[in-house]
Amino acid sequence: MIKVLFFLTCFFTAIGTFAQHHVGIFEDHLDIGNPKMHGDASYDEGTQTYNVTGGGANIWFNKDEFHFVYKKMKGDFILTADFAFTGDTAGAVGHRKTGWMIRQTTDEGSASANACKHIDGLVVLQWRTYNGMYMRDPEEERFYPKKGGQTIQLERIGKVITMKIAHPGEPLQLVGSCQTDALEKDVLVGVYVCSHDSDKVASARIWNVRIDKPVIHEYTSNPHVVPVVPHDVLGSRLEILDVDDGSRKVIHEAPGRFEAPNYMPDGKKLLFNEGGSLFTIPIEGGTPEKLNTGGVSGINNDHMISFDGKMLGISSGRAGGGSGSFVHVLPLTGGEPKLVTDATPSFLHGWAPNGKELAIVAKRNGSAVYNLYRVSLKDNKETALTNNIRTHVDGPEYSPDGKYIYYNANVSGTMQIWRMHPDGSGKEQLTFDEYHNWFPHISPDGKWLAYISFGMDIDPDSHPSYKDVTIRVMPLVTPGAPRVVAYLYGGQGTLNAPSWSPDNRHLAFVSNSVPMP
Repeated sequence: MIKVLFFLTCFFTAIGTFAQHHVGIFEDHLDIGNPKMHGDASYDEGTQTYNVTGGGANIWFNKDEFHFVYKKMKGDFILTADFAFTGDTAGAVGHRKTGWMIRQTTDEGSASANACKHIDGLVVLQWRTYNGMYMRDPEEERFYPKKGGQTIQLERIGKVITMKIAHPGEPLQLVGSCQTDALEKDVLVGVYVCSHDSDKVASARIWNVRIDKPVIHEYTSNPHVVPVVPHDVLGSRLEILDVDDGSRKVIHEAPGRFEAPNYMPDGKKLLFNEGGSLFTIPIEGGTPEKLNTGGVSGINNDHMISFDGKMLGISSGRAGGGSGSFVHVLPLTGGEPKLVTDATPSFLHGWAPNGKELAIVAKRNGSAVYNLYRVSLKDNKETALTNNIRTHVDGPEYSPDGKYIYYNANVSGTMQIWRMHPDGSGKEQLTFDEYHNWFPHISPDGKWLAYISFGMDIDPDSHPSYKDVTIRVMPLVTPGAPRVVAYLYGGQGTLNAPSWSPDNRHLAFVSNSVPMP
């Protein structure tokens, strides 16, 4: 009998040791240490939101108490999410905290790095260099003078761990970095809540959770050229963003590369390119369906739908073969494309509201750089709108009222957003900052401009993949500055095509990440 009891005890102990409680993209969750008040975690699949509760006296000295929602990771990674305290916050201890954590083990004294925001507004990166070490103030801390914040990012590149934070609408700002050999190899990464009060439980809502595995080699590409990268290196997510509140939802993922979503006219489906073809998918997600494009293949990420919703313009190879990118038009329902440009390279970005003209990016007459052209659909005649000889212009898109063509141009050493009249006159710069801003897209009501922003670590005349980028929105009718609405890992193919929803409320885009094991 004693042997049986011993066996059962070992059996159930083993089950408890290896049982996992999956929550969303995380593998498990549990209390770290021995908090008096136990925590919990749940995941709302409809909103892709995590709700986490946690007790615990502190995350400090040589032992921690909190609730941890985590997964195992190796290599480099970027962790990004939005955090907000919820529930009864009256009388909460000021150091109640939530955020991202990298941890060697689930032991209470494990080596760790903790990117946290406190309920009193304090922002800090703190770390324990090795197991059982007493954290020190301020030797193992990086304080940020600005209080509060919603979006927290924690990344590990090699041995260096870096924290950034942002208030809604602002760019991510550096808090600080640390380095420890104990967190160099396989680690546990995740989100957490600590009440900093043994007798209470704290709670937080956590959303827009993204764990990205970045490409570690430097990536470059010529404008418009789809990169030649091994198929299994890339992962793609098709996301829908609520422009008002910044909430995002992933509706489709794949280990390969797809790009540049357009909303279909009824707002119920998205159109995107993958592997040289076009596909549609419901906005709720599902199985993509291939669109019939006849004898034309090699379709790239420069495609758009006419304002009346009847026609589709594509940039692709031409029927019968021939290298390069040509512009074609075809019915949106599918069919045999009609060739518009006989010269290459030609990339479509704009369709005039009257349906009679296109705006393209092209190299002509031996030019080394791209310029903008207006093309008549009646006779395919091209009219030059810019005449740059040293720097690049791109992304021409008509406003819904037909009064302007918006585009991006490198005039001052950074790529900025501009606009001009459809005849090329009245060129006017709209953005003035340190970022490289690409691909302006105008909302259907003409009130908002969305675009993608790259950092200063790229050539201003290129728009590479696999970079930390943001999507920004700025008002066109009333005065106002640009605001960040999404932080992501992406670039080329993220926002090349017009991607506003018909009701002006949402944007569709693609983010990239190396697939996680």
